[in-house]
Amino acid sequence: MNILIAPNAFKNSLPADGAATAILLGLQQSRLHFTGECFPVGDGGDGTGDLLIKKLGGVVLEAPVRDPFGRERQATFGFIPASETAIIEMANASGIRLLKKTELDPLRALSTGTGDLIRAALDQNARHIIIGMGGSATVDGGAGILTALGVRFTDEAIDTSGLDPRLAATELTILCDVDNPLLGPRGAAAVFGPQKGASPHAVQQLEANLQRLADNIYKTTGKDITTIPSGGTAGGAAAGLYGVLNASLVNGIEYFLQLTGFDDALQHSDLVITGEGSIDEQTLRGKAPFGVALHAKHAGIPVIGLAGKLPQNTTRLDDYFDVLLSISRRLVPPAEAIKHTAANLTATSRALGNLLALGLVRLDQRGPLL
Repeated sequence: MNILIAPNAFKNSLPADGAATAILLGLQQSRLHFTGECFPVGDGGDGTGDLLIKKLGGVVLEAPVRDPFGRERQATFGFIPASETAIIEMANASGIRLLKKTELDPLRALSTGTGDLIRAALDQNARHIIIGMGGSATVDGGAGILTALGVRFTDEAIDTSGLDPRLAATELTILCDVDNPLLGPRGAAAVFGPQKGASPHAVQQLEANLQRLADNIYKTTGKDITTIPSGGTAGGAAAGLYGVLNASLVNGIEYFLQLTGFDDALQHSDLVITGEGSIDEQTLRGKAPFGVALHAKHAGIPVIGLAGKLPQNTTRLDDYFDVLLSISRRLVPPAEAIKHTAANLTATSRALGNLLALGLVRLDQRGPLL
């Protein structure tokens, strides 16, 4: 049996490559005879850039940037000389992981550092810049990024006359892991503001700020950034870069799978195992396990999903995942559970391997059956 192991990162606990290694270890500890290939995946969330750099043979470079509060620091980005492509992780310069919990304040935090990384990529003569926007600490609509690239903002207008001229010949691709719009109850402020430390009052102010930004971008460019799918990604930065820089917003996992040759790896596989911290109906809105499952199903290959958290009702998920297993070993608070993600993945995978070896999970045309 050939098993393709393709998990996403388990948020706040284990990167995707670590998750793949833990799953492989568990299968190796079981009685199952198999060959396994680790193919960790990313959908634009934190860690996607690192995976792309490794998969595509890029080099890691370092540049001075400003963190969300303007403090100087160093941040890394990837560069692939053969294709003149740069790969940027927004989290490296503007990430929530750069701040203490007591510092979280999206009314003050700016995405300027990500703009610094874009300028560093342009200094390397990049002609294509891919940006993974997961893990940001900001809800500024990309205003910080644009400021770093030469755009000037006032309350009533946007001045693009100072925009870095090199951007005119540069393709920008934004990897989105959510489909939320910029504004409204599913928008950047309402959904992601509280996750980044915003109070209910701050959410209202952030919404007003994003509305004003959208109005000014429309006055300047004629683009309505309020309706574009995934515009709410990274606190609205995706919408801002689309509106001013004409960036392309793409489904992160689909782009990742195509760029890294995932379908080629599928050709030699009998089973796919994927996973993420939580698999629920939100997963079906473009998260990594859903993309993996779609590709596997198209190739006629059964899919098993592993997650730290599963919903009580999996009816909609069952259309895409043949088996869903929770890796939780006992009832503990989430903060405690994430400390044991690797061990729990290994233990669950070992049990799964033994079930496969005993024939209690059967692979046939209908997929695996418990």
